[in-house]
Amino acid sequence: MAEPTRPLLGTIRAVTHVVPDLSVIRTAYGEVLGYRVVEEGLVPVAVAVSWSAPAMAGRPYLTLAPACGTPAYLRFVESKAATGWQALTTHGWNATEIVVQQVDALAATLENSPFFRIIGPPKSLQRFPMIRAMQVLGPAGECLYFTQVGDGSGLDLAQARAFVGHVFIVVAGGADLPAMFNAYAGFSNEIDPPVSTKVQVISWANGLPPETEHAHGLIKLPHGTLIELDAYPDVTRPRSCPDGELPPGMAMVSFAVDDPALLEDAATLPALLPGGGAATCRRGAAGEWIELVGPA
Repeated sequence: MAEPTRPLLGTIRAVTHVVPDLSVIRTAYGEVLGYRVVEEGLVPVAVAVSWSAPAMAGRPYLTLAPACGTPAYLRFVESKAATGWQALTTHGWNATEIVVQQVDALAATLENSPFFRIIGPPKSLQRFPMIRAMQVLGPAGECLYFTQVGDGSGLDLAQARAFVGHVFIVVAGGADLPAMFNAYAGFSNEIDPPVSTKVQVISWANGLPPETEHAHGLIKLPHGTLIELDAYPDVTRPRSCPDGELPPGMAMVSFAVDDPALLEDAATLPALLPGGGAATCRRGAAGEWIELVGPA
């Protein structure tokens, strides 16, 4: 018998961060990065239940869009339990990568900002010098990669349509890399198998020598977008999560899907995102929340 056709995991619809103070986020992302508010309010009870996080009901949330209008959103939900969270040290989603037009000019702006801290200054990639990136911690401890994609790399990567563009790569880390990839095996997306390279921000965050190598691989999504899965060092641990809440920090990534069978879960509800669409949640092997969102 022919093997059943596997569905395609689509583009990134949103990245959800749980943060202690939405007012700081509104100012930092609005005034410095040019993101605009497109939705805000309180998390509905039914949505919190569909997230398997009923304690998030009634929490204030804020959804931001890039200046270019690409429908890849940053969604922030407020929880005091997220105070003091630091990216790159626990398992789950850990880094949000945003494509930009001029990374060095952005670095100059962030150097004078009270909200952002550069932990990896702009640097050209060794294999692809036309790609230049930096790593930054945001006001709630979130890790942001800002990447300028120049011509000639031969890679199918998204391009920035604003000075600070949209999310195009999301990064999760965990202890068991094969299991992490296996969690996405039900999808037909092409995979770049893991390789080991120096990832200095992971080493820096965990007190390891900068020459330490870390294995990581890619799941290719449509329109030049990607999931990166990283093997985290033994000193990292599963992320602690208050009962009934989303994990602190980078908690959830929402992906577009168009296969109705993926949205037949009893907990499927309209997504708390601009444009709506039915949505349901599942967990990855590193504890990452994965939201699947159907067409509006």
